Amino acid sequence: MAYKSGLGRGLDALLPGGNELSSELPIDPKAHNAEKPSKEKKQERIIAGKDEVVHLPIDLIVPNPGQPRKKFDDAELRELADSIAEHGIIQPILVKDADDGTFLIYAGERRTRAARLAGLSEVPAIVRKYTDQKGMEVSLIENLQRSDLNPIEEAAAYKNLMDFANLSQEELAVKVGKNRSTVANALRLLKLPADMQKSLETGDKNGGINPGHARALLSVTNGKLREKLFKLITSKGLSVREAEKNAASLIAHSKDAPPEGEEKSPPKRPCEITEMEEKFIEKLGTKVVIEGGLEKGRIRIDYFSMDDLDRLYGIINP
Repeated sequence: MAYKSGLGRGLDALLPGGNELSSELPIDPKAHNAEKPSKEKKQERIIAGKDEVVHLPIDLIVPNPGQPRKKFDDAELRELADSIAEHGIIQPILVKDADDGTFLIYAGERRTRAARLAGLSEVPAIVRKYTDQKGMEVSLIENLQRSDLNPIEEAAAYKNLMDFANLSQEELAVKVGKNRSTVANALRLLKLPADMQKSLETGDKNGGINPGHARALLSVTNGKLREKLFKLITSKGLSVREAEKNAASLIAHSKDAPPEGEEKSPPKRPCEITEMEEKFIEKLGTKVVIEGGLEKGRIRIDYFSMDDLDRLYGIINP
């Protein structure tokens, strides 16, 4: 069972002539002493052709407060700055004329930050005039295509665009070229408590958790048990598979536990069934319930996402 998750239309659908944006028009950092066009000439060029690349003073370019990406890795920025210092900026940034002498970034904030580190005084840009909704779409898709967003930033950007434009999950999925299930799974991450969201932003390579861990946590609906699993994952460095097994165990025990202040009633089914149920849980790493007795019955296997269902299918049908 395989599901396509790559971007479909992407920026090419939103930006006419988008394939030309990987232009061979680098701004050479060594050529700053050459004669530069005046502000008037730059403005004429902006008006003359909306897709024309112009060179804008970097001091006039300001970040977009609606930018989906909130975190920028300092080491990666430094590496990009070194590359820009050597080769220039290959792909123009996309900006909006803010009508106050400045230009708001639609796409390319990371390149602009690195250009500042590299000491550039101006950057190549294409000036566009989008509606607020279209600007949000462009910024989101550009970051998605470059895999620049952490899972929480991506989920928050989806929610912001859905709320702003009153879009359904299906409509949003079409706009950003994703499967609806991918969008739905991303939005579920926002249901995690703040400390778990922060850990997901940090990532498992830096002591946090990854989306697989997050899905295991979301499968545990009891808040105290979820926190217990979270601490176990981060303190023990559990793999996703180990986290899923622990989640399944916690779910199973929470169902069997009696209400507070009451004693657990004796089991009403054969111990062989209970043992077999535990074996299923351990093997499949999810909630499994056997209903019935030694003669006949049925098995119920729970899944909590399309990825989880795909994983279970791979176990049952290797």
